[in-house]
Amino acid sequence: MKNCFREGPIASSFIGDAIAKHQVKTNIGAHQIFLGQVRKDQIEEKFVAAIDYSAHEEMANKSFHDIREITFEKFDLTCMHIYHSKGLVKTGEICLFVFASSKHRKEAQKAIEFLVEEIKVKVPIFGKEILEDESFVWKENK
Repeated sequence: MKNCFREGPIASSFIGDAIAKHQVKTNIGAHQIFLGQVRKDQIEEKFVAAIDYSAHEEMANKSFHDIREITFEKFDLTCMHIYHSKGLVKTGEICLFVFASSKHRKEAQKAIEFLVEEIKVKVPIFGKEILEDESFVWKENK
């Protein structure tokens, strides 16, 4: 089972490298990418400065694996990658990188929509929103 977690934010260089590695796969006609970014939400009178992500990694990776398997059964994909941050991710930084490839764009588009919704609902990841005064609230997935 693959470890889908990356420590801290997901760097743009990591995302670029992942895309570049697929240039040799000439049976791919489309890539669809979802990037989740930490927002500077306002909670009452304070703004979110970061989210500290935690998870029971074994359970979460099992959930990611199950979602991958279901997605491959449901959609005609060439490949798929899921990466989620753990630890502190500041506002404006990337915390989720989902990448699906297929022969045709519509299949990749539908798969990404399905993947992101499944991740939000089924993967036990917890986000502690750190506010600018260093207080915190637990994030609700929406």
